[in-house]
Amino acid sequence: MSGVAPLPTIPVRSDRMPPVEAVQATELFAERMAQRRSVRDFSPDPVPDAVIDAAIRAAASAPSGANVQPWRFVVVSSPERKRRLREAAEAEEREFYDRRATAEWLDAIAPIGTDWRKPFLETAPLVIVVFEVHQGPHSPKPYYVKESVGIAVGLLLAALHHAGLATLTHTPSPMRFLNEVCERPPEERPNLVIPVGYPADDARVPDLRRKPLAEVMLRC
Repeated sequence: MSGVAPLPTIPVRSDRMPPVEAVQATELFAERMAQRRSVRDFSPDPVPDAVIDAAIRAAASAPSGANVQPWRFVVVSSPERKRRLREAAEAEEREFYDRRATAEWLDAIAPIGTDWRKPFLETAPLVIVVFEVHQGPHSPKPYYVKESVGIAVGLLLAALHHAGLATLTHTPSPMRFLNEVCERPPEERPNLVIPVGYPADDARVPDLRRKPLAEVMLRC
């Protein structure tokens, strides 16, 4: 038995709805989230700080292994820092597309039309860089890090979309340059780069189709 005392407990807050209201609420949420798309053309219009604060607060409510909460959200809005981020990301992406990407991968993304150029890292009014916090001088050993951070990112994307904002999930490879750009210690490992803003007036996205429910859900 561990000698660590258990945490005190509090009552569970219950917002149980009548079945009809529950169906309506989840259908409304599903319809709204179905409109979420990855956007690469952003308006320069600023985003209220309070919206970002609330969205990250929602993300930080995610469950995590042993409640360690192994995430850090760095909000980058400085034009100079965004420029450095873009330059470093494009250098890595050019190397990836020219030398490391497989033909299979290039064929898979060809219909979407992406390449090594990442102007959205500068044109978006801000970029959220998500870090996994691993064990270090001031951070405990985390558990199920990628799973925990992945859930938090999902909540973050949903919250930002709910606020009418556009996002994109970007994963340059490798990503260690983000520690230098964001001035983060080595125990914090980059997980994801998320440009955030309002879509440009002329923004367009590929006409993608999502799999139907019957193809992604089973009952047993």
